[in-house]
Amino acid sequence: MEYTPISPFMRPISHAHLRVIERPEASVPARPVNKWELLRELSKAQAAFGVSERDLTVLQGLLSFFPDDALGGNAEMVVFPSNKAICERLNGMPCSTMRRHLARLVEAGLLQRRDSPNGKRYVRKHGEDRVAFGFDLSPLYCQSEEIARAAEAVREAEERVRRLREVVSLMRRDLAALAEFGDEIQPGLGFWDQLRDKAALTARALRRKLSIEDLAAYRADLEALLDQARNIIDGPETEEMNTNDAHSEHHHHNSNKESIDLEPALEKSGAAAGVPDVDTDEAVADVDEQDTRHLPKIPLHLVIAACPSLKTFYQGEIRHWHQLFDAACHVRPAMGISASAWEEAQRFMGPEQASIVVAAMLERFADIRSPGGYLRALTAKAAAGEFSCGPMVMALIGRRNAA
Repeated sequence: MEYTPISPFMRPISHAHLRVIERPEASVPARPVNKWELLRELSKAQAAFGVSERDLTVLQGLLSFFPDDALGGNAEMVVFPSNKAICERLNGMPCSTMRRHLARLVEAGLLQRRDSPNGKRYVRKHGEDRVAFGFDLSPLYCQSEEIARAAEAVREAEERVRRLREVVSLMRRDLAALAEFGDEIQPGLGFWDQLRDKAALTARALRRKLSIEDLAAYRADLEALLDQARNIIDGPETEEMNTNDAHSEHHHHNSNKESIDLEPALEKSGAAAGVPDVDTDEAVADVDEQDTRHLPKIPLHLVIAACPSLKTFYQGEIRHWHQLFDAACHVRPAMGISASAWEEAQRFMGPEQASIVVAAMLERFADIRSPGGYLRALTAKAAAGEFSCGPMVMALIGRRNAA
């Protein structure tokens, strides 16, 4: 057409209309763009362009009138359906609603009206010349790169929220575990109830869709409470309380150098070490109480601190219980522990507690004559409800502190 009009039929000119008309040629993409992929990207970045899902539904209907799958190239991007045809394509949307959404798309700069002198939409052909009046899709095509960048920014923001949400969830779980463990070694301390309340409130909050600012605030609060809990658990009073249990477990390991038959019962190891019977009975009672469930109550960071040899033979990262399990599976064959003994230990101890036992055995590997038999003996005690991995770990920590 010799002249391109800039004013819509019986409508005022807006700034959005002029911005579309005055767009520089440099903003035109160099290659065609698939119209449906572009619509999906715009759906992801709809907030950045100020359009709603209903607006995009109308845009989808208009794109369906464009015959090619790709926008761009040398093809003219004007579609000219009637209002009735558009409403039928939109499953009977009321005409007034459809016109309102069209106006929003034009205001957002994603469409441009190419109105004929009488406002009708049609195409006129004369030889090779073709003149169409209707809705011009070229503004959508010209902004395809901007739409793609906005959609990628939205995906990156969603990924940051997802990762932060995972971190908060893991910290909440660790907080609850530390509260249970701390209540065992220092019962009656009100701080553990505070940790339980915070863990419960965080779990309730995670059921909602939280913003990244809210998640960051929860992370900061949980991080501070976790540091306080570790300081209390690792403090002098706790170390003194754990030293008594550590001595009993230390003698239990040393009694294994000559015979594996001495290991299945805690009372035997206590007698061999010269510990009074009353103390042994209290230790057995503590083990029975701690073994009410398979999940270990001792924090993972204490296990890693007590068993540094594990990192020598396993190069992977160990920050979660499932990673400790992977490490135990990795070192178990080299220690001479059969698959059947390992599976039996997992069945009666649980995967996490069995992994702690293997890590502790690796730390004292030179003192254990038969690792497979040793693990089976501990498994038998676990099956009888007479075993907890806590004293093993605390014994190793006490040994390292004494050294």
